[in-house]
Amino acid sequence: MSSWQRSPRRHENTPRRSSSPPLRSSVEQRRRDPVSTRDDDLRRIESEVGSLIRRVKRVMGERARDVHPDLHPMTYVILTHLATNGPMRGADLSDAFGMDKGGVSRQVQALVDLGLVERQPDPEDRRAILLDATDEGRKRLEVMGRHRSDRFDERLAAWSDAELAGFADKLAAYNTALSDD
Repeated sequence: MSSWQRSPRRHENTPRRSSSPPLRSSVEQRRRDPVSTRDDDLRRIESEVGSLIRRVKRVMGERARDVHPDLHPMTYVILTHLATNGPMRGADLSDAFGMDKGGVSRQVQALVDLGLVERQPDPEDRRAILLDATDEGRKRLEVMGRHRSDRFDERLAAWSDAELAGFADKLAAYNTALSDD
């Protein structure tokens, strides 16, 4: 039933809100109206993902500043990628992040200026340059990572191992389902 009903006594185009239905358990709601409940659940997931994205953006800024006060969040992500995946060319970074080469070049230069990334000749092609995190860059990421893991563990301390594993599985399935978006 629509939440808007037309009254025969009112003007034909004037909507009137119906009274709210009594609260029902989610199982009962699903039995009666599985489509709207699914739609509600999908909207709720979308809303929660939006909240997660906003939180991730904020946290990325905090992590970047924890590594170095002058580090931009995107630059932090590039540093993390280099530290995790080893030396690579700038073009590979561009592909990994879907950024133009000029944007990557500016981000890398900022990391080089801070002493967190270094350029080195490619041993397979001396004309090419490889980018890699410096020992200092790796050290700062490691310190920040330990602090982040401890804080994350504190916030989820009330979750059982089964709840953590279940959430990790559902999140992985969600990311897989939306991997083409």
